[in-house]
Amino acid sequence: MIYPIVAYGDPVLKAKAQDIPQDFPDLKKLVENMYDTMYNAHGVGLAAPQIGKSIRLFVIDSAPFEEDEEKKATAVKKAFINPQILKEEGEEWAFEEGCLSIPGVREDVYRPAIVTIRYLDEEWQEHEDVFDGLVARIIQHEYDHIEGILFTDHLSGLKKRLIKGKLTKISKGDVDADYRMKFPVKR
Repeated sequence: MIYPIVAYGDPVLKAKAQDIPQDFPDLKKLVENMYDTMYNAHGVGLAAPQIGKSIRLFVIDSAPFEEDEEKKATAVKKAFINPQILKEEGEEWAFEEGCLSIPGVREDVYRPAIVTIRYLDEEWQEHEDVFDGLVARIIQHEYDHIEGILFTDHLSGLKKRLIKGKLTKISKGDVDADYRMKFPVKR
């Protein structure tokens, strides 16, 4: 099942998500659907709040960032359940980020180069891993989503003012995306 992506302005994107209990119904199916939704929208990461579910879950697949086939084979494809970032370290570096919930907006965001994260997989096995580079960035971006933080929250006041009009249009449904979206309820 491919879910519509929740657009900027929906309160679910600004709420801190809740932990997932072990008896959560059909979790493996939800993870599978999230991958399908992410691939359908040509993304490299997707957090549950982006499909309207305020739970601590995100999926990533770094393969689209890899240029050669050898590196694609070692790309990171994982689901992160109830993740907890333990440490962010290394020099902060800029990269132009975008977001499926904010189509058409891309801006440089500075993030630390290395992240240490503890999480559960779909079998409820606990892992503690260290990631760097683009994979660390994808994880940090998706982790922000389950904390109620958007990449635009990392921008300077001036940058936020410059994109305010675009964000308002997105929240009103005045945006072109090549995937289904769900817009905030208009009052």
